[in-house]
Formats: sequence, structure tokens, C-alpha cells
Amino acid sequence: MRTTTPQRHASNPPTGIRNLGILAHVDAGKTTVTERILYLTGTTHKRGEVHDGTTVTDFDPQERDRGITIFAAAVSCVWQGHRVNVIDTPGHVDFSDEVERSLRVLDGAIAVFDAVAGVEPQSESVWRQADRHGVPRIAFVNKLDRAGADLDTAVASIRERLHTVPLVVQLPIGREDEFTGVVDLVGMRALVWGTGRDTVEEGPVPDALRDEALRRRGLLEEAVAELHPGALEEFCGEGTLSAATLRSALRDLTLAGEAVVVLCGSAYRNRGIEPLLEAVVAYLPSPVDVPAVRGTHDGAVEERAADPDEPFAALVFKVNSTATGRLSYLRVYAGTIRKGETVLDAGARRSERIGRILRVQADRHAEVDQAVAGDIVAVIGMKSARAGTTLCAPAAPLVLEPPAVADPVVSVAVEARRSLDTDRLASALVRLVEEDPSLAVRADPETGQTVLSGMGELHLEVAVEKIRRAHGLEVGVGRPQVAYRETVARGVSGLVHRHVKQDGGAGQFAHVVLDVAAATPDDPSGGAGHLVFRSTVTGGRVPQEYIRAVEAGCRDALAEGPLGGHPVTGVRVTLTDGATHPKDSSEMAFRTAGRLALREALRASVMALLEPVVEVTATVPDDAVGGVLGDLAARRGRVSGQTARAGTAVITATVPLAELFGYASRLRGRTQGRGTFTTRAVGYAVVPAAVTEEVLSA
Repeated sequence: MRTTTPQRHASNPPTGIRNLGILAHVDAGKTTVTERILYLTGTTHKRGEVHDGTTVTDFDPQERDRGITIFAAAVSCVWQGHRVNVIDTPGHVDFSDEVERSLRVLDGAIAVFDAVAGVEPQSESVWRQADRHGVPRIAFVNKLDRAGADLDTAVASIRERLHTVPLVVQLPIGREDEFTGVVDLVGMRALVWGTGRDTVEEGPVPDALRDEALRRRGLLEEAVAELHPGALEEFCGEGTLSAATLRSALRDLTLAGEAVVVLCGSAYRNRGIEPLLEAVVAYLPSPVDVPAVRGTHDGAVEERAADPDEPFAALVFKVNSTATGRLSYLRVYAGTIRKGETVLDAGARRSERIGRILRVQADRHAEVDQAVAGDIVAVIGMKSARAGTTLCAPAAPLVLEPPAVADPVVSVAVEARRSLDTDRLASALVRLVEEDPSLAVRADPETGQTVLSGMGELHLEVAVEKIRRAHGLEVGVGRPQVAYRETVARGVSGLVHRHVKQDGGAGQFAHVVLDVAAATPDDPSGGAGHLVFRSTVTGGRVPQEYIRAVEAGCRDALAEGPLGGHPVTGVRVTLTDGATHPKDSSEMAFRTAGRLALREALRASVMALLEPVVEVTATVPDDAVGGVLGDLAARRGRVSGQTARAGTAVITATVPLAELFGYASRLRGRTQGRGTFTTRAVGYAVVPAAVTEEVLSA
């Protein structure tokens, strides 16, 4: 980590800040877009390239070796007087939790799409993640200089697969390797980049494109008028929209999430980045344009506006251990923080001192004296803060909602090669989990092995390699294991359980009657949760506080199922009757009764084993399709689609995750190194009976 001397200039006001993420499928060009943004804003003086391993954001040795983004990296730059904080996020499905934590603290995003491939599986996944967080987006169709690139086809895939309204504001000048610029349909001007030039030249729309540009401008105005009442009024009165009205309406529609502005270019050739930055400032929100952050204090919901004068509130979204100490990345939502101040860790109710505040620049940092509402910065000096920790003013406590953490789906056993390194490995694993909450470490109670769990095979490979490189440890790794679940295939009704315990003094008494069945989509949680619990007890036979205790006991029982000790999910439990004792009944007694009753009910039910399944999208040469399809079938895959694309076939299939270990090597072998594939998690599916027997006997 490198730092420069403290910067004394004043912080940008919240209205002059843009916090945005770069979202895309792997290899769509996210990192190259980020590099060009840094270069054009003067933040860097040389264009970094992914293939050369010289990018600012992919600074980790593993990222440079593999040529992909693994860790979300934050950078900061200035454009047209605005502070633009950018987070370059990973595009691989195994690192989607990095995207989730980033989206939690961002106000807007640029979604990057390949002009040849259009919307790809992980593009769709990160788009849905942004939908859940309500993050406004603009789209950048990249790689227009490639053979087969087509803006209209890419836009059609955005409309069809993402179910949004794309508003295209540019027309390409030239096709494929003759792509030299764009026509700005809002300002009706041509922007051209010459060979070997880093600057854009503005001029009139070329005569050959004027009719097409006017036609597309008309289509844009009509689409905007259909969605925006103010634009519709002007369009009906004037028959057209002014550039000012169009820009204002595009911003309103973007902030409301009703449409997405689409731009285009070639980041590798440095074409299209200036108008992209202009669109970031014009259309994406500042911290004051998004709803005030909400948190809780003593059970009450409170809001804090993005105002430097409000009480301080911030959320830690990433933690890194460096040679000089722990680096905590945080988003300041309200108030102002200065170095040397003491803040409150609201969750742990512990004080933390802010040693230094750093303006983030990937692995380089510039020290600043303060950070204000809207800023994304890193701080040094905090001892126990984790991702998801709320920091606030001691006099005004507030707990913000932390980023959601997905359940791990793949596990491996890890051990130190030398017994002398066992304690060092344990410390390294603790630090690893601190930095990446989507990893989990536990001790297997049967074998005594240390088990590391994560989001995929590549995720665990990267984690183990990080231990080896950062700590100099030789680590042995077992075969990956997937995270199975159990569910109810056929339940039981009227199961009676009476819990009575008398060993001197006050005893325990609880009587419950349960109906147990599989959860369905009609249940309140949509059948997607671990437990759907309800009570139909009438006449006060079981008091409300005891009903809550029964529900808590049922949740305890879901930790281990009767088939193989796997967690149980998708269960509906109904408490139909019960009885109490005037002296011996208590919440503890009913919680115990609920746990034991559900365990008994699950043993009496017909259970099914569930396994994680993923959607595989394989791109292979035409002459290898037969072999690839046969291999997918052997892996219990179900092919759901196959399309042709310029001498290659794109095969989509749903495959159990357990069958995909080692698939990369097999695919390379069957396609002579020309095949590639990506995966996207789609949930859990019932394991066939024959396979269930193999899993349970293993």
C-alpha cells in the first residue's frame, strides 16, 4: 500500500459526488473502462492494459496472473468538478458477493455489455442484484470495434433479457474495425476519435448519417415522451423535444429506474469514454438524489440525510489486511469524520479511533484530513470493524442494515503440510474470513478437519492461493464438497409431543401438536425460506410468547436433517394445538418442545435431498458440439438452449454443481482449448434417488 502526503483541499459537497460501480459479465471490459476513466481524468498518466498486467484496479498478483477481476477495487477521480468514486467489481459468478457488498454502498452504476455477445449470464445476475438494491444504471455497449459487433442487437438483448426500456442516445460512426466515433443524438453532434489520438473532436453530424440520426432522434423522443409526463406535454405541443427537456427527462427516468440510457464505444481504443463520463455526471444520482439512509436505534427507525452537518453515520463494506495495518473501506452516509476522532461501532457498542483517512486509489492512497457525507474512503486505526459494521457519532447511535451474505455452496478440507504451521494456518483463515465474509471456516465434528467453504471452486482456489502467497504456508486441500440441503417431500399431520422434565424445583412442561409439510409458493415467504411457521391455536391454549418460543425451537431443529445431517429448508410448520402447566411451563420449555417435536416430525416424514444447481453457458466450436453435449448429459445436465454465433455454438444447460468439479479441464480437452464456459447459480434441485444413496453413503 502506497500513500501520499495529506491533501488539504476541501471535500466536495455531496451534490458534486458520484458513487458508481462498473458491473458486467467477465471479459466484457469493466476493468478497461475503469482504466480509461482514470486516464482521461488525469488520475493516471499511462493507460493500463489487462493483458499486460498493468491495470490500476487489478493490482493483486492473482488478478494479473488470471487476467480477471477478483476483488472489488475502489478508485477516485475528478471530472468536470465532480468527485467520481468508482468501484470496479468482479464479473465471475464465484465473486458475486463482492458485487453485493459494493452495490450496498453505491448510488449508481455503469453496466458494461459486449457488443458481440450482448447480455450474458453474469450480466443478467449483476443486473438483478442492482434491481434489488434500487441502484440507477446507465449502459455502455463496449467493443464496437470487434468483428460481429452490432449495437442494435446488443440493445435488443438488453430489452428482452433484462426487461427494461433501453434509451439509445448515440449512433455509431463506422462498423467493426472502422468504428471511429458516435453521433450524440441529444446534442445532435458528431464525436470522432482519430487513430493514435487520445482526444475527441466535435463536429457536425456527417451527411451520410444525418437522415438516420434524425430518425433515431425521433424514436428517442417518442420513447421518452411515453414515459415522462413533462416530456409528453412538450412533445404534444411542439411535436419535438428540446435538448434541455430531453436531458432532464432522461435523468428523471434513470433516477426512477424506469429506463436505462444506452451509450456505446470501444474502451480498448479509448473511444466513447468522454461522453460516458458526461452521462455519469448528467444522469446518475449524487448522494442527495437518493433516499436518506435508514437505520435503527433502540428499535426505532431513523433517517439521516446526506448532509455534512448531520450526525456522523457510515458503513464499512470491505476490510483488507496490509503490511501497515488493517484498512477499512467505508461509505460515509451522513456527517463529517476527521482523522484522530473517536467513533462508535454501533453493533458491538465499542469505540474506535480513526487514525488516518485515505482517498482510495486501488492499492495507492492519498491521505486526507476529513471525509464528508457521500464520500467513499478508507481508514486506518480501527481494530475490530468488519464488513457490515456501522460507525456513527457516539452521541447519536444508529445501526445500518449490513450487506447480505450468501450461504457458501462449496467446501474443501484444508490443513497445513507441517504440523508446526497449524496455528499459523488458523490465524490466516481468521484473517481471510474477516476480509471476505462469503467465506466460512468450521471444524468437522466427525473428522476433526478444518473445512473452508465458499461460493465456488475458483473462489476457494483463490482463497487457498492467497494463504500460500501472503503467509508463506504450504497448504493441503481435499476434494471439494457441495453444500447439500434437506427438505420435506411428504410431511405428517397431528404429531403430538409432550415435553415433561422434573428434577427438583421448578420443572418443565410443554405440550405441542404440529403439522409439517413442504413450503409452497403460496406461503408468505414464497416457499423460498428455510421455515414458514404459523399458529392456528385458538382460545389462548398456548400464550403468544410460548408460540414464539415454539417457532424458535423449530428453527433450531432445522440445523441438521435426518438424512445426512444437512440443513433443512423449505418447511411449513403449523402449530395446531397445545397445553400449558400453571407452574412448570416456560418459554424455554416450549422452545425445547418445538425443537424436539420438529425433529421427530422430520424423522417421520419422507425427506428429499437437495443439491445446488447452476446454469452453464458454454461457447464451443461447431465441430465440438456433439462431444460437449454428451459430456453435459453424463454430468446430469439438462440442456435448455443452443444458439449459433459466427462459427461457434452457445449451449445453455442446468447442471448440478457437484458434477462441475474439473469441468474446465475437460472442456478444454474436448474443444482443443477453444471452448469457454461461465456459470450462474440458480438455486437447489432434488437429487435423484440413486444419487442420493451415493451421497449419503460417501
